[in-house]
Amino acid sequence: MTTHPSDLGLPQADKIASEALAAARRHGFAPLAVAVLDARACLKVFRADDGTSMLRGDIAIAKARGALGMGVGGRDLARRAAANPAFFQSLGTVSQGGMVPVRGSVLVRDARGALLGAVGISGDSAENDEVCAIAGIEAAGLAADAGA
Repeated sequence: MTTHPSDLGLPQADKIASEALAAARRHGFAPLAVAVLDARACLKVFRADDGTSMLRGDIAIAKARGALGMGVGGRDLARRAAANPAFFQSLGTVSQGGMVPVRGSVLVRDARGALLGAVGISGDSAENDEVCAIAGIEAAGLAADAGA
């Protein structure tokens, strides 16, 4: 199967997840779960540190799905959810719980700005989760879009 130039490849997704976990260890953050989804919202790579709690993986996936579904990073999602909670509660229902509109969800773009996928991380504060997602994406040579 031939990949499209704007596809997120498995080696890139693996690098993102590995480097995100390495960043958490460097910063002394809590154990993390990392989900890397491609632009179709298909799970490419999932990794979880030893010691993550039971729902961290589901939360990480839902963070990434929310960013992809709305087309914006977690910062924008959080701001929009705060301004319009009823709409975002409805989105949670429509997506069957597959959306968590908070920081820690970062879109992955190529050098031209094309959307490749999203990273969702859960385990520490939303801000620290975001720091690790950005570190992983940039270590893979891609552009992180956490929102404004």
